[in-house]
Amino acid sequence: MLLWDKIKKDFSAVQNRDPAFKNKFELLYAYPGVWAIVNYRIANTIYKKGFKRIARFIMAINQLFTNIDIHPGATIGENVFIDHGIGVVIGETAIIGDNVTIYQGVTLGGVSLNPGKRHPTIQDDVTIGAGAKVLGNITIGKESRIGANSVVVKDVPPYSTVVGIPGKVIKRKDFSPLGHNKLPDIEKELFEYLMDRIKILEEAVTNENKDIIEKDEEVEKKYRDYLEALKNK
Repeated sequence: MLLWDKIKKDFSAVQNRDPAFKNKFELLYAYPGVWAIVNYRIANTIYKKGFKRIARFIMAINQLFTNIDIHPGATIGENVFIDHGIGVVIGETAIIGDNVTIYQGVTLGGVSLNPGKRHPTIQDDVTIGAGAKVLGNITIGKESRIGANSVVVKDVPPYSTVVGIPGKVIKRKDFSPLGHNKLPDIEKELFEYLMDRIKILEEAVTNENKDIIEKDEEVEKKYRDYLEALKNK
C-alpha cells in the first residue's frame, strides 16, 4: 500500500472510532495522535531507506509538538488510532497490528538492554487503556483489551482482558472498546472475600448465628469464582 493511502486510513480512523469527532477541520488542531502517526509514516519510510538520523530528527520534532514519542523503526499497521495521545511511548522494535486503539499515557517499552526484539507485539483489534504499560518482548493477542494503568509483562492470549499490577488475564466473551468501566476489580473482590471470611469466623467464635455453614458455603463460592477468573486458559 502506498504511503498516502496509509495516511488517508489514519485520518479516517478518527471518524470511525471517536464519537467526539465533529468535522475534518478538527484534525488540524485537536488530534495530536493522528499527526504523530502521520509523521511516523513519513519517518518510517525514510528510516527503511537508510536515512536513520533524518528519521529520528523528524520524530524528535514530532515529539516536541505532540508529546508522543514513536521510534521511526517501530512497525505500525493500518487504521491505528492514538486517542488524545499525550505521553504515549512506542519503542523501536514494537510491532502494532491493524485497527489498534491506544489511549493517552500508554508505554510500549522494553526491559532489556540487549539488541534485538525488546518491545511488545500488539496484534489486530487490541485496545490499550490510558496509562497502561506493556513491557518487554511479549505478545498481546488479537481483540484483547488492556485495562487503564495496568502493567503487562507476560504474553496475553487472544480475546482477553488484562487488569492490575502486575496485569492479570481474565477471559471474557463480550468486547466493548470503550467499556473501561466494566473491567473487573479483582483486588476488591479478594478484599471482600477476606472480610466475609473474618465475619463468619467471628460469628463462629461468639455463636451469634446458627447459619454459619450456609454462609461459609456462600463465601467459598465467591472465592472459587475469584480463582476461576484468574486462570489463564
